[in-house]
Amino acid sequence: MSPISIGVLAISMSVDAFIASLGKGAASPRPNVGMALRTGAIFGVVEAITPLIGWAAGIAASRHVAAVDHWIAFALLSAVGVHMVLQALTRKPEEAATGSLWATVATAVGTSLDAMAVGVSLAFLDVNIFVIALAIGFATLLMSSTGVLAGRFLGQRFGRVAEAVGGCALFGLGAMILFEHLTAA
Repeated sequence: MSPISIGVLAISMSVDAFIASLGKGAASPRPNVGMALRTGAIFGVVEAITPLIGWAAGIAASRHVAAVDHWIAFALLSAVGVHMVLQALTRKPEEAATGSLWATVATAVGTSLDAMAVGVSLAFLDVNIFVIALAIGFATLLMSSTGVLAGRFLGQRFGRVAEAVGGCALFGLGAMILFEHLTAA
C-alpha cells in the first residue's frame, strides 16, 4: 500500500471521530487545548486498536479466502464507504457526548467500528498493519483534537460533507484495490 493510500485511509477512518469531536467542542462552553488533546488521545488510541483487532480476525480466515481476497477487500471498504455517505445524508444532528471519560471512550468505540471492518479487509492484502494502525491513530489524534477546538466555531455545519467525502474516499480505495488485482497478471 502506497503512502498516499495509507494517508487517504487514515484520514477517511478519522472523519467519524472528527465529527464527534466537533460536536463535543460545540457542546462545551470553552473547549481548551487540554480537553482537545485528551479527547484526541482517546479517539486516536481506540481508532488505532480496532483495525488491529479486525486484521487479526481476517488473518485467521485468510487461507480460506485467498482466491477472492480482493473482492472481499473491495466489498468491505465499499460497504463502509457507502454506509458513511448514507449516514452523512440521512443522520439527524447528534447530541455530543460531553463530560465524562466513559462517554468519550464510548463515543470513540462507536466511531471506530468501521476501522475494525477495514482491518479485516487489510488482512487479505500484503500490508504492514502496524504502520497503517499507527497512521490511523495519529490522524485521528490530530483530527479529533482539532475537531474539539473547531467545534465551537463550526459545530455540525460541515460535518456531513466531511463524512460523505471520507466515505467516497473509502469506496474509491476499495475500487482501486479491486482494479489493481484484476488487471495484474
